[in-house]
Amino acid sequence: MMVDMIAKLLKDVLDQAETWPQQDQEELAEYAREIQARRTGIYIMSDQERAAVRRGLGQADRGEFVADEVVAEADKRHDP
Repeated sequence: MMVDMIAKLLKDVLDQAETWPQQDQEELAEYAREIQARRTGIYIMSDQERAAVRRGLGQADRGEFVADEVVAEADKRHDP
């Protein structure tokens, strides 16, 4: 019985989400992707994440790294 109620609620929310602004739909999709990744152990990157990884790999290929001093200073701010 409870499962039926949850399934109906989920269906209703998804139906309503189709009328939401795109930004809200993208946020809901991101939450769903994270839940799916947690359940399956497989994370599928978004287009934005994939582009960011490509940019980072390109920077690494070109030897564009943050100076050791900058990293050390950032580490200090995160140490208790």
